[in-house]
Amino acid sequence: MQSKVVSNMAINSPFNKSTPTSYKTTTKKSNRVTTLVGQQPISAVIAHPLPPKVTHSMPLEKKELFRSLESWASNSILPLLKPVEKSWQPIEFLPDPSQPFGDFTDEVRALRGRTANLPDEYFVVLVGDMITEDALPTYETFINTLDGVRDETGASPSPWATWTRTWTAEENRHGDLLRTYLYLSGRVDMLKIEKTIQYLIGSGMDPGTENNPYMGFVYTSFQERATFISHGNTARLAQKGGDPLLAKICGTIASDEKRHENAYARIVEKLLEVDTNEAMLAIGEMMRKKITMPAYLMYDGEDPSLFDNFSAVAQRLGVYTAHDYADILEFFIGKWKLEKLTIGLNGEGRRAQDFICGLPLRIRKFQERADERAKKMMTRSVKFSWIFNKEVTL
Repeated sequence: MQSKVVSNMAINSPFNKSTPTSYKTTTKKSNRVTTLVGQQPISAVIAHPLPPKVTHSMPLEKKELFRSLESWASNSILPLLKPVEKSWQPIEFLPDPSQPFGDFTDEVRALRGRTANLPDEYFVVLVGDMITEDALPTYETFINTLDGVRDETGASPSPWATWTRTWTAEENRHGDLLRTYLYLSGRVDMLKIEKTIQYLIGSGMDPGTENNPYMGFVYTSFQERATFISHGNTARLAQKGGDPLLAKICGTIASDEKRHENAYARIVEKLLEVDTNEAMLAIGEMMRKKITMPAYLMYDGEDPSLFDNFSAVAQRLGVYTAHDYADILEFFIGKWKLEKLTIGLNGEGRRAQDFICGLPLRIRKFQERADERAKKMMTRSVKFSWIFNKEVTL
């Protein structure tokens, strides 16, 4: 059995954690609010209330900094979006339903022929990736919780709001394309998949960013790079399995994720330039919490360990692993030149810097020990409802 991934593929589960029924604190300096939601979420995934959460941790005066960066965002971030007329659309990769019925069914038959030899475990990972993409309403909601950059009206002309809406529109194509391709393949149980998506969107997510855009943009930088890696690896496996069109689809999505990663990473880079200490502390705080995958509350109505099981299959196939998590951290340490920053850091900032820069080695050592333990454990298989309850080895 593969070891669990100590990253956004395997997180500290909120299951079975009990907390007081109510708790709230505020401080004037940072407008920090700690609250506990006393109601159960609509999903059946969580059996107990979530632990107390810190919210609105960014000092109020920092909002002005983001207002001051609006011109920069217009010139440096918005150009990374693509005009609609120059963007690919899902139908370009799918059988054209407007052609004569016989031609359409021939294309569907060809699609099914290409996917016939792909293993069940591949479909587990591809479905998990698709479900993650399809929970897009949750991610737009998340970004609009960030103080100083949220879309205040739903159609705000601010560059931060414009980015969020247009980023969402670009991302929306990913789930649409993958879901339709999977539907046409006939290899998956669409009813179970659709239930999983509804459960997941209803459950939401809390990545621990505290409504703080410093932390929020660190999170999105990591997540976009993680999805870039994951889709790139599903493309490689599709090509190897005999479906070059699916490989092209996954590669095209990966390319979008890379472009979005560049935008979010550029924002963090700018924050490190204009507010070095606060940005370093935000990176350190997110590394202490671990970057959690947005679909960590995944549930199909049957398997309360669905996310962990999906993650284990992704780890075994090499689609996304703990080693990838360490690689991502090393990549951003280099990209953001975190080791070289000296000006603008106080004692707390330097301690965060030391922690961040030393973390990849710690992660790798931890994972090596976990891998050794895993070799001594018996393998086991689980059934996935997404593939008609077929068993897949973890």
